[in-house]
Amino acid sequence: MGGTVQTDIDPRSLIGRKAFDRNGTKIGTIDEVYLDDATGMPEWAAVRTGLFSRDAFVPLEPSEVVADGLRVPFERALIKDAPDFGVGRHLSPEQELQLYHHYGLDVSFPGGMAGPPSPSAPSPADRDFGRIAGTEDA
Repeated sequence: MGGTVQTDIDPRSLIGRKAFDRNGTKIGTIDEVYLDDATGMPEWAAVRTGLFSRDAFVPLEPSEVVADGLRVPFERALIKDAPDFGVGRHLSPEQELQLYHHYGLDVSFPGGMAGPPSPSAPSPADRDFGRIAGTEDA
């Protein structure tokens, strides 16, 4: 049962909800939701896994909000091995790139999992995650 994150959901309503892997196994509880700097849309969730009180970052796209929480379409082992950046701080562009690469997501496309990049698309290393919409250089 696939899907994308609901764009109309209040990110604060995810906090405290359970997160599940692709098989329906509980991963943990969502501690924080991180918004994209440019769009203000929810992009990452920090999930308290219970292992040494560690949080694992999971992508909200292509995850799916379901009645019992958030279903993340990845294996539990992959999620628990995600880079650990701590919570309560802003994710740097380099940290976001590490997370995208960890999950095998293509950062060249909105929505993460799309086909080959177009010739005009910026390479992942050139993507500016912190740019505010409408302030691009001419």
